[in-house]
Amino acid sequence: MQKNVLITGAAKRIGAACAYYLHSQGCNVFLHYHTSKAEALQLCYELNQQRPDSAYMMQANLLITADLEALASEACAAWGKIDVLVNNAAGFYPTPWASVTETQWDELMGGNLKAPYFLAKALSPMLADNKGCIVNIVDIHAQSGLKDYSVYSIAKAGLVAMTKILAKELGPAVRVNGIAPGAILWPDHGLPEPAKLEILQRVALGRAGEPEDIAKALWFLINDADYMTGQILTVDGGRTLFY
Repeated sequence: MQKNVLITGAAKRIGAACAYYLHSQGCNVFLHYHTSKAEALQLCYELNQQRPDSAYMMQANLLITADLEALASEACAAWGKIDVLVNNAAGFYPTPWASVTETQWDELMGGNLKAPYFLAKALSPMLADNKGCIVNIVDIHAQSGLKDYSVYSIAKAGLVAMTKILAKELGPAVRVNGIAPGAILWPDHGLPEPAKLEILQRVALGRAGEPEDIAKALWFLINDADYMTGQILTVDGGRTLFY
């Protein structure tokens, strides 16, 4: 059955890989973006070239409640229903303990935790009607934290907790699961080669993963995991084995 999927932060990186892969499996995809308009336009164009009217896009600042509500409404209107919500959009930057600000707290908590919560709330009636599902993209650092990224780590830990409680709140009609990527993509701001090598030495498979590894896990949770809810799939090549 064809599924209609809303993906937040879909213009680049893991979000774009998920959009490509789900589309290749026959899904329609609604692409949310914040500032990456050019990338979103290109992605939407490519997908619609492959299958007309199979992709829509919308700009929204998920820290603004009105934008979030408009996104939910437009996604539902595109094809008449939404079957899957993928909470992928995330803010990621360091917040050293000595200099962290309240503005940084509000921004990282808002984008990584508050927005997924209220977007799930807005879409839950539609998802329940369609026996749909929610997949939250969390992070392996939700488990034990990443030094100098305290606010981000706390927010992602909250998203893990949210995944579990919403599985209770929305079951049995809606399944809610998460994916915890690790060593998939290096940060946009770059990472020195010695730092990359040090990380990879603590990955059991000895290499970085690919965004498509997350996309495949996402498709499994959407299409094949009918008896899974409240669970987190860790896709990290075994990196957390060496924490």
